[in-house]
Amino acid sequence: MSLNHAQTEAVAHNEGPCMVLAGPGSGKTLTIAKRIEYLIMKYKVRPEEILVITFTKYAAQEMKERTRRICGPSSYAVTFGTFHGIYYGILKWAYRLEPSNLLTDEEKYRMLRTLLPKVGWDQEPETDEEKDYLQELAAEIGNVKNNCMAIEAYEPVKYTTEKFRALYKDYEEEKKKCRKIDFEDMLIQCRDLFFNYPDILKKWQDKFRYILVDEFQDVNQAQYDVVRMLAEPQNNLFVVGDDDQSVYGFRGAKPGIMMEFMKDYPKAKRVLLDINYRSSAYIVNGALRVIGNNKIRFEKKIEAFQKADETVHVQEVKDPVQEAEYVLGKIKECQEKGIAYTDIAVLYRTNVDARAMSELMMEYQIPFVMKEHLNNIYEHFIAQDISSYFHLSQGEYSRKYFLQIANRPNRFFSRDSMKGGTVTYDSLREYYRDKNWMTDRVDQLEWDMKMIKDKTPYAAIQYIRKHMGYDEFLKDYAAYRKISVEDLFAVLEEIWQNSKGYRTIGDWFGHVERYGEILKEQNCKKNAAEGVNLMTMHAAKGLEFDTVFVIEADEGSSPYKKAVTDEEIEEERRLFYVAMTRAKRKLIISYVKEKNGKDMTPSRLCLNYSSTSDSSNSWESIHSSKASAAISYSSSSSMLPRSGSPSSVSLY
Repeated sequence: MSLNHAQTEAVAHNEGPCMVLAGPGSGKTLTIAKRIEYLIMKYKVRPEEILVITFTKYAAQEMKERTRRICGPSSYAVTFGTFHGIYYGILKWAYRLEPSNLLTDEEKYRMLRTLLPKVGWDQEPETDEEKDYLQELAAEIGNVKNNCMAIEAYEPVKYTTEKFRALYKDYEEEKKKCRKIDFEDMLIQCRDLFFNYPDILKKWQDKFRYILVDEFQDVNQAQYDVVRMLAEPQNNLFVVGDDDQSVYGFRGAKPGIMMEFMKDYPKAKRVLLDINYRSSAYIVNGALRVIGNNKIRFEKKIEAFQKADETVHVQEVKDPVQEAEYVLGKIKECQEKGIAYTDIAVLYRTNVDARAMSELMMEYQIPFVMKEHLNNIYEHFIAQDISSYFHLSQGEYSRKYFLQIANRPNRFFSRDSMKGGTVTYDSLREYYRDKNWMTDRVDQLEWDMKMIKDKTPYAAIQYIRKHMGYDEFLKDYAAYRKISVEDLFAVLEEIWQNSKGYRTIGDWFGHVERYGEILKEQNCKKNAAEGVNLMTMHAAKGLEFDTVFVIEADEGSSPYKKAVTDEEIEEERRLFYVAMTRAKRKLIISYVKEKNGKDMTPSRLCLNYSSTSDSSNSWESIHSSKASAAISYSSSSSMLPRSGSPSSVSLY
């Protein structure tokens, strides 16, 4: 297991701080493992004095196994753990904490839900959206702690400042009453413990004289503060990371922390692992061209160990369904060439972008594995509304269907008018027999259900939207709930577009049922090994595959629509860089021209552009590019009928 020059230089570092810039596929795990071996064998460091910190339990276990294969029994006393695991262990020792002192996610959400009315919160969630809403709220609270900020100085991103600060204070007080700590408290309280009790800090400094940190670009301020204190006074701090892969800004991670390391330790050794052993030359060069547009980064010159193989391909498709068809066709080609499903990955910015792909894979019975839980769009309240209308149109007069849609749009039907297990139009007319205007509304509902009874699902949804006023209802609903109407319409449009191809409402019901069953099965076996890998760009970090598809590379998807500042756009570019560099041999990027009834613009992230160009000008620039053919661009004439021949140009 030979090392290259840069790896050898990092491994042989003796004492004092050292930062290793390790790009994708540069052998950082091997470098860390060999570094541990060197400390033990060459410098005679006691294994129990070495601490290795990672971000996930999986990474910690992988690092431990790799080190033991290289070092053997001499490394068994080395401590491996995550930031939270190590810091919680210190707190547990200091305060005699028990598992019951840890606040579970469910307990946290329940606590927040109880506290919202007490502070006069004006953005309380609907039941349908409650879990996601509380998760986002909890993440915002965690962000305060991860950045080591006083709540009085913190400006929330989404919420009213005054009420968020009040909620934060009440939440912290409630935890104290219950003698609970949450996930972020493990960092903050460990930091406070070391600040307030120097003797305890000294104990742990004496125990861990050599500290190695993996994925250093992902540390937040609290994690960095604690690890710096632990490393004193010898400062034998060996950090390995890539600022170009810092993608956890929502957790407080910033590439600027890596920059600060060299300021905090001006005499620190810096080593660049400058050979990518994973990806072909075209992929490496194309990815570097993308990330090179970021301003906050260390400049790097990375060489590919693998020869230039297939060009990186950018594919234009009409919509997500045709994109899925295109990708599945390419997957079939891969399989015919002997590439296993497990060595293929489809990456996307958010889980929403995977819906069309997952539905089509289910229809064609292509096995796939999802690393993250994918929400079933047909469980959204909008889908439930559509489904209830469909059931009523088919003569299924269950009370729950009437209750679901009675006032969507508002017909002013009362719950008292719908009693018993079954409700009929006649029973509604009888209830409102003295109110002609109400019986007229019952008559209209009955008529509308007759109108959609024999329509295709696509035509029926269109009728519900335009003739029954459902679009207007969503606008009023969004205004009342103070939520994004665009997000609601995106869900509705997706359901509507996905209904194409089903001839009858019964066919649509069958699809929804099958989709739910298969999705539930997929979510249960997400850690299984067989099948094409479907995952977000975040989840793909640290992994590698022979063939990678990056889908929906459009403005609004990637970069994500909520990324507006320069800092946020740079993180989106880093995330796209991560996605590109997961590929070893073949990389295909696709973008859609149309989604949910709206025209889309190709992502600026996959285009050859200057920092001063807007996205439209950037796209124009690829048609005149004369650079070496590292990336090809095309639109398939078989999928997108148009005059002229499909274009193919060099992008990098």
